Amino acid sequence: MSFHDPIRLEIFKHLFASVAEEMGVVLRRTSYSPNIKERRDFSCALFDAQGRMIAQAAHIPVHLGAMPVSVREAIRSHEFEPGDMIILNDPFQGGTHLPDITLIMPIFIEEEGESSLFGFVANRAHHADVGGAAPGSMPLSQELYQEGVIIPPLKLVERGRVNQALMDLFLANVRTPEERAGDLRAQMAANRRGGERMKALVTKYGRNEIERYMKGLLEYAERMTRRLIQALPDGVYRFRDRLDDDGVDPAPADIVVSITIRGDEAIVDFTGSSPQRKGGVNAVYAITLSATYYVFRSLIGLDIPSNSGCMAPIHVIAPEGSLVNARPPAAVAGGNVETSQRITDVLLGALAQACPDRTPAASQGTMNNLTIGGWDPERHRPYAYYETIGGGMGARPDRDGADAIHTHMTNTMNTPIEALEYSFPFRVRRYEIRRGSGGGGRYRGGDGIRRDIELLHDAQITILAERRKFRPYGLAGGEPGKAGRNVLIRNGQERDLPGKVSFSGRAGDIISIRTPGGGGYGMK
Repeated sequence: MSFHDPIRLEIFKHLFASVAEEMGVVLRRTSYSPNIKERRDFSCALFDAQGRMIAQAAHIPVHLGAMPVSVREAIRSHEFEPGDMIILNDPFQGGTHLPDITLIMPIFIEEEGESSLFGFVANRAHHADVGGAAPGSMPLSQELYQEGVIIPPLKLVERGRVNQALMDLFLANVRTPEERAGDLRAQMAANRRGGERMKALVTKYGRNEIERYMKGLLEYAERMTRRLIQALPDGVYRFRDRLDDDGVDPAPADIVVSITIRGDEAIVDFTGSSPQRKGGVNAVYAITLSATYYVFRSLIGLDIPSNSGCMAPIHVIAPEGSLVNARPPAAVAGGNVETSQRITDVLLGALAQACPDRTPAASQGTMNNLTIGGWDPERHRPYAYYETIGGGMGARPDRDGADAIHTHMTNTMNTPIEALEYSFPFRVRRYEIRRGSGGGGRYRGGDGIRRDIELLHDAQITILAERRKFRPYGLAGGEPGKAGRNVLIRNGQERDLPGKVSFSGRAGDIISIRTPGGGGYGMK
């Protein structure tokens, strides 16, 4: 390991992170859709020439382990020239689920009249619709083809010029082409800003110095992760939890983990988890990696960079063909948003046995995905609305859980009522904390949310949610959080809906999403 000035290392850590953060600002401010502009459902990151992630902005944790897989797939499948950008969303080639579209841009540096590859910038954004069987592209699917347009790694931009034929093909297969085009242009702008900022850093500090500290930050993150693992007692820690169902088969789906701590390395083995399912709760391997790295990264508790160095001491075993490493063409729309949360719950449940002083009880364990789409007669165009809804955070060993917040694998904001009603033919009838939904204990779990949306016109609704049957667990004697509920209010009458459901809504219907609370911690 080479010597690095610790002060200078800290400076470069923030410089690299600031590039990713500025990319995020550009993407948010230039995007069209409320899902990106308001909810900030995107991530931006910086990579070296080998595809190792150097810095990620504090955006969406589920992208932590998946983004490097995308970049490696782009490197494997393409030769690059200045001005190129690769687009992809295929979950089995580095994506997560189809609405998450990734754009990757190589950075070339001019030296002595020659141009050479220096690294990459990339961003991933959730598009509110990419085609498929239902508006919002989060259907109760049984195969990947029902979920939308599948894009393998392709050059959307070549030598600075947009491949208009590819763009036209994509836009012809989505419900909201103007919005999609605007969001893709915002992603391009974000990458260009990231490339400009990295070139400016190379000009100021020199290529050798920049690459030296990139390597130094990878070594530092690996060293700190190894220190965390070494501080845990050697042993094998097991835990099991389950998904309610897969939206097609009502039987629950198990996720099982065995974590072996040996010295400064961890083996995370998901052998024993359910086989991949018919419904769309299957997770690809990149999702399982993301959840695993997120949990270990969170337990470190220090302000270290989120980069590929964190991943080096952690070895993930996920049997191919299982719920946590599905084979194509499995349906995966819910694997990214729902199964990732349960994988996190299982990992934390196991590690609570090794470090109970750092591990919280289960949070709500779902993203409560709600998609609504149809024809807007006032604007004379189709629309597709997508949102995830927060809930209760699990209580911690020394304090209550937070109320009404997104936790773990998502870090999005909400769509403000004003923005939602301005953009879509809805009226928000109720938006409040769901009091009493957090589990009891010495420290109580956070409460969930109730969000009631009235349809002003007929529409198609899909709900993809979890923790409607199996409640978020408490720890150390704490009580579980309250399960969530989906309710249709029609003509003043309430009717419970399944956790995963798709149906035709009528004008005047109210869709009421009541999210789970977090588990409690400790005996009262």
